[in-house]
Amino acid sequence: MALSSVQRVALVTGASRGIGAETARLLAKQGRHVVVMGRNAKSLEEVCGEIRGDGGSASYKTCDVSDGAALNDAIEQIAEEFKRLDILINNAGMTKDGLILRMTDEQFDQVIAVNLRSAFVACRAALRPMMRGKWGRIVNIGSVAGLVGNFGQANYAAAKAGLLGLTKSIAKEMASKNITANLVAPGFTDTEMTCHLPQQVKDYAIRVTPLGRFGQPKEIAAAVAFLASDEAGFITGQALAADGGMTMC
Repeated sequence: MALSSVQRVALVTGASRGIGAETARLLAKQGRHVVVMGRNAKSLEEVCGEIRGDGGSASYKTCDVSDGAALNDAIEQIAEEFKRLDILINNAGMTKDGLILRMTDEQFDQVIAVNLRSAFVACRAALRPMMRGKWGRIVNIGSVAGLVGNFGQANYAAAKAGLLGLTKSIAKEMASKNITANLVAPGFTDTEMTCHLPQQVKDYAIRVTPLGRFGQPKEIAAAVAFLASDEAGFITGQALAADGGMTMC
């Protein structure tokens, strides 16, 4: 696919729906060519079609991000195809909730593989073309669970907390290369991941959120897009809680 010589390329993982899809749409509206990644080709095609129908530029790449070798190869292929990779949004995630005394090793490892290890692999692969281009933006999608923990989510909270440490380490290592790394930590957001929560859990979430509602994917995407912009060039190693005030001190 032919791009202009100055058009930046953004990769968004977990982009078939929710926060990932909204982020891809917004980045495309801002003039980026967006590569959407996920496991479901049909869903990815639909997102690309919506972006193109709105005048944007998009393509897709199917990949199971828990397969580190496949993810690394996919990112190398993207960088080779477009001769650059400027923005990486690590949004792919999953939950396997349960009390820690009942949580299996497999449930823990699955969540770590998708939510944390895949981000490490993706960052490592994306940093090479970013360094060649002397510019880069990495935005990892964390969670308030990674900031304060959460009942029944020891695996998820551990992965998201680890993601914050990964983000800060990359920020320190890459600052001299004009590459920033930041994290957005959403609170309760109206996505497929939360729509199946029991009503009593949803009611509790609204009670502990000062703004008194769930966030919308577009609101999270706006925070992500800002951190991926030129204007955010002096911000790195930070965690932005987009949580309706839930974790304010």
